[in-house]
Amino acid sequence: MANISIPKGTRDFGPAIMGKRQFILNNIKSVYQQYGFLPLETPAMENLSVLTGKYGEEGDQLLFKILNSGDFLKDADAELLNEKASKKVTQQIAEKGLRYDLTVPFARYVVMNRHEITLPFKRYQIQPVWRADRPQKGRYREFYQCDADVVGTTSLLCEAEIICMIKSVMHRLNITDYTIKINHRGVLAGLADIADAKGKEVALYTAIDKLDKIGEEKVKEELMDSDFTAEQCNNIFNLLNYKGSNQEKFQYLKQTFEHSTSGTKGINDLLQVFSILDSLQESDAHVEFDVALARGLSYYTGCIFEVKVNNVKIGSISGGGRYDNLTQSFDSKENLSGVGISFGVDRIFDVMEELNLFPKETTQSSKVLVAFLDEESMHYAYGIVANIRKHGIAAELYPDFAKIKKQLDYANKKQIPFAVIIGEEERKLNKLALKNLESGEQSIVDMAGLIQLFKHS
Repeated sequence: MANISIPKGTRDFGPAIMGKRQFILNNIKSVYQQYGFLPLETPAMENLSVLTGKYGEEGDQLLFKILNSGDFLKDADAELLNEKASKKVTQQIAEKGLRYDLTVPFARYVVMNRHEITLPFKRYQIQPVWRADRPQKGRYREFYQCDADVVGTTSLLCEAEIICMIKSVMHRLNITDYTIKINHRGVLAGLADIADAKGKEVALYTAIDKLDKIGEEKVKEELMDSDFTAEQCNNIFNLLNYKGSNQEKFQYLKQTFEHSTSGTKGINDLLQVFSILDSLQESDAHVEFDVALARGLSYYTGCIFEVKVNNVKIGSISGGGRYDNLTQSFDSKENLSGVGISFGVDRIFDVMEELNLFPKETTQSSKVLVAFLDEESMHYAYGIVANIRKHGIAAELYPDFAKIKKQLDYANKKQIPFAVIIGEEERKLNKLALKNLESGEQSIVDMAGLIQLFKHS
């Protein structure tokens, strides 16, 4: 037999896993719909001209390219091929790529359909994305994202509602120990102003974004390698290491950024977000203002978010932010501001598995198995199972004539909690023997009683 495998960084999902995944997806989708977001889907592949230049240099390197159809080497430069200049050759033989995220395709959709959509436009999108990354725990080459974005408004109500949505999702998934980190690109620009790092902002943001992963000393080393002086590093970390409540941090930075226009705007925006949260009767519990949060994607321009579940191996499970220039990058005459959030369903799955948070019902395929003791009862059971299903109750019938033990073993393996057992006596009395397969308790009911029981269980 041939050695069959799947590509590294991808996975098959059997029924038991899919039940748990659907539990996550359905709860996220319900929250999105509760806040007025509408569904959208875009193609798995996009033109590389759409994707490149939107994620920064590191992101562009992780794009999966798709070879042109037919003889893709036909128009390739022979000299470049001989030189093995892969990056330049790729531009000639690949015009399309798999989407890296759902935000850029969303922005492309908005530009293409500007005259058909109503602004502000709120959409949610739940589809797979692909990244040519090195596979490791919690990091895959193919994974699902669950995005919600609103475009066509600069109102900071959107940022506050994103925090509310995150909290609602966490509550539905029974995740209680988590942190919603929030920052603002203006605050980062203010940090660069304080550090006198004009022209080296990208190096600064990239380094401090790794603070949680590699620690202060390693970040300082990375900054020094990017020509930051020891004095600049000290100024940066004097600010990053300030401890206090969210409001205390805001007041401290407001004074520190007195002469930084960008920094002042960032702080004022964040203060307004927290004020709106209060007006929405939502506390700032679980919300932490984190000056070091930078988010790697270069298209963010305002508030940025990251959600981390505490005391688990996996890092962030969600992230997002405000982007003011994304539609403009498609030569759009109208520059529409947008803000959004993305949940990584694969990471949430791993977190919930680690914390044992999945309800038992997520792996159940049916509520009841209709079983039979003889061949005549098997045919009688056809009408019984059909009647149960007509009342919206998931039910199945063992398809082959088999001993009752085999039928009940089948139900137990599929974690079906109840069995209706039909024999000659049940047929004559027009009754049903109902067995609870978890407790072993058995009772005699009629069809009306059975339906009533299941609808209230």
